[in-house]
Amino acid sequence: MTTMTDASVREFKMPDVGEGLTEAEILTWYVKPGDTVSDGQVVCEVETAKAAVELPIPYDGVVRELRFPAGTTVDVGTAIIAVDVSGGAASEEETVTAAAEPEAEPEKKPEGRQPVLVGYGVAASSTKRRPRKGPEVPFQQAPAVVAVQTELNGHAPAPTAPAAAATSRPLAKPPVRKLAKDLGVDLTTVIPSGPDGIITREDVHAAVTSVEAPAPAPVTQAQAPAPVIPAAPAASYDAARETRIPVKGVRKATAQAMVGSAFTAPHVTEFVTVDVTRTLKLVEELKQDKDFAGLRVNPLLLIAKALLVAIKRNPDINASWDEANQEIVVKHYVNLGIAAATPRGLIVPNIKDAHTKTLPQLAESLGELVSTAKEGRTSPAAMQGGTLTITNVGVFGVDTGTPILPPGESAILAVGAIKLQPWVHKGKVKPRQVTTLALSFDHRLVDGELGSKVLADVAAILEQPKKLITWA
Repeated sequence: MTTMTDASVREFKMPDVGEGLTEAEILTWYVKPGDTVSDGQVVCEVETAKAAVELPIPYDGVVRELRFPAGTTVDVGTAIIAVDVSGGAASEEETVTAAAEPEAEPEKKPEGRQPVLVGYGVAASSTKRRPRKGPEVPFQQAPAVVAVQTELNGHAPAPTAPAAAATSRPLAKPPVRKLAKDLGVDLTTVIPSGPDGIITREDVHAAVTSVEAPAPAPVTQAQAPAPVIPAAPAASYDAARETRIPVKGVRKATAQAMVGSAFTAPHVTEFVTVDVTRTLKLVEELKQDKDFAGLRVNPLLLIAKALLVAIKRNPDINASWDEANQEIVVKHYVNLGIAAATPRGLIVPNIKDAHTKTLPQLAESLGELVSTAKEGRTSPAAMQGGTLTITNVGVFGVDTGTPILPPGESAILAVGAIKLQPWVHKGKVKPRQVTTLALSFDHRLVDGELGSKVLADVAAILEQPKKLITWA
């Protein structure tokens, strides 16, 4: 029998794929126990509060165990997959111990290797699980564990039952063990509710509550029993009439950010209605220009360029509020955010240093940004560091709106639907292409004059696109 040393097993931990994230949900496994993996191979896809990300494994070997099934939300820093890097089989004793004690300290990485993804740190919250969606690689127990249990019991374990622990030591993570010790709870008496029989914080607190609950006082002849108050009926849920969707991932992060922004920055919104007939004519001309061959040219491209020109003419609009230091931070660069609706919710990736790009370069960046967002492949880095944002509600046929600022930004421009309307042009009422723009801004650092100048400049450029040449 081949004995596998501790150094032969590598546990890949859930990394922080963004800045300060504490958990991620495993969407799909691309491997199963027994598969051979190589350094850099993608083994699963996870969803964080910002985006869906594929995780590569940082070493070669054979998959021994998938610690969590798809659909599970896992804390950052928790081992999610075990890989045998020796090429040999695990011993019975070591495999059962690894399955029974998932909280063991992970091995250190060999010197000279840099981790593929960094930012480890375990959050205090417990692991959560939701129902699976669609077909996926089945979650399988390590083959060696099944083999050992077959030898010990004389038969293979039932496929629906969790693996029996090869030791009497209760399964619990180190923080849960410390909590139990502090509260004086014997873990052997606690009923586990976590996945694979792991004791959670809630289980420990429940054990304390059951122990500390006072026994009912005996009723004497001189003491009448207290009147019974009926409990409030549990909230009913009719699945045929309601659908409940867990708030998590991108939607949860967006909701928290919008609430924080709405109740932190005093919002002001101004509106202007613009004749964009000449802008639409310029769009058609650019589509025939060889410099724009293969690029996506649409009104949003010229609106984005008009906003960049307006920022250049009014640089104080491109700023943020530093509450800790009580300072206004004026940015000398523009990371232009473009709000995009995706199946996972609203995201706002941004074009880095958009102010330095020519019109063809801006068209190329916009096309890549939109395509990546629709495919659900926007990276967390692409959604960080935005300075101003454009949201195009006109694609939904909406005239305009009062957008909420992305956190940390000073202004956001909403673009309404472009419609053919009667308009006074050169002294006569004519049908013209018209839209309404709305600019929301943080009134702590942008006053009415500055906000009005920026909005008026954008409108003037869209009415007379030649100003892009003279003002840029």
